[in-house]
Amino acid sequence: MKRIYLDYNATTPVRPEVLEALLPYYRDQFGNPSSVHWAGRQVSGAVEKAREQVAALLNCSPAEIVFLSCGTEADNMSLKGTVDALGEKGNHIITTAVEHPAVLETCRYLEKTGCKVTYLPVDSDGRLDLADLEKAITAQTVLISVMWANNETGNIYPIEQIGAIAKARGIRFHTDAVQAVGKLEIDVQKANIDLLALSGHKLGAPKGVGVLYVRRGTRLTPFMHGGHQERNRRAGTHNVAGIVGLGKACELAMAERESTCARVKELRDRLEQGIFARIPQVKLNGHPGERLPNTLNVSFAWIEGESLLLNLDMKGIAASSGSACTSGSLEPSHVLGAMCVEVTLAHSSTRFSLGPDTTAEDIDYVLEVLPPIVQRLRDMSPLYNCGKVDACETCDTVKKL
Repeated sequence: MKRIYLDYNATTPVRPEVLEALLPYYRDQFGNPSSVHWAGRQVSGAVEKAREQVAALLNCSPAEIVFLSCGTEADNMSLKGTVDALGEKGNHIITTAVEHPAVLETCRYLEKTGCKVTYLPVDSDGRLDLADLEKAITAQTVLISVMWANNETGNIYPIEQIGAIAKARGIRFHTDAVQAVGKLEIDVQKANIDLLALSGHKLGAPKGVGVLYVRRGTRLTPFMHGGHQERNRRAGTHNVAGIVGLGKACELAMAERESTCARVKELRDRLEQGIFARIPQVKLNGHPGERLPNTLNVSFAWIEGESLLLNLDMKGIAASSGSACTSGSLEPSHVLGAMCVEVTLAHSSTRFSLGPDTTAEDIDYVLEVLPPIVQRLRDMSPLYNCGKVDACETCDTVKKL
């Protein structure tokens, strides 16, 4: 059976060049980089080289790069560490209603400890109104946290403008850039970012390694204690192979980002245009222009997204209903909810996220098998042509598609 992977926002395959670079650190070069003897020295240099590779991608100093396990840890450390370090200045955080659960759940935890959190709304296209951000700032605001790009819709947020607002008001600025790194130009200096999270497995590196960029001079309380690793900012033995792999992935992303993203965007647009040409009553979720070049999130009226994904899987096509971190939940996407997408349409949402290995043949195959699957599921749906157009909220919404 043909297999097509269109879930790159959930995770990416490890690139062959990355695998080649990291394998020696599982075999001959096995030392602990914190050790002072030859085995440790042999690998400590590789860790520092990777630090330089990541720093080059972000336009920062290698000393500002902290290696840890994943983007979720980086988000947790940013929010909890800031609140603890700056508690005497205030206890107010501003974020958005469409953040990744790594940020939202951390904010909810901090609220239980006495923190105050403002969740900025978005419009029907998922965009922020920066006037809302300005109004939300108080004398107690110590942190603004806004993702660079949304994992479900691909929406890109005005990070440079937000960074300028935060800097002018003397407020720390954190961004979850997990989906943006490798797909967009990232310059932490230009955007006035103090804290930035990225995850290796989103850009061709292995799972289990991530980075937190911490601007020099930024006070941050670590929440893992033990050893002196990462200049006392993150205790624990280094994941050397993962770090080396991440460094190589960042090097490749720097060299290939523009050409890869241009090709992937062309394929994404081909898929989007094909879907809207072949299937009626489809809704695009997210802004049509201000989004990642690889991401397409659409709702197919009258069907359940889970059923659609299962049917696509039986045809060898891997896609998603949104965030991989919330798979298995029966609740509709909180992102689409914040965008006021009608509930049944939110339940029918499907995310296609493309990557460097996606081909035109892959897209054509999806466009061949998707329309009959959608029609078959609609024919089985009790909502399809329910005959209550004038009284049915769903029918009324779908009529506008």
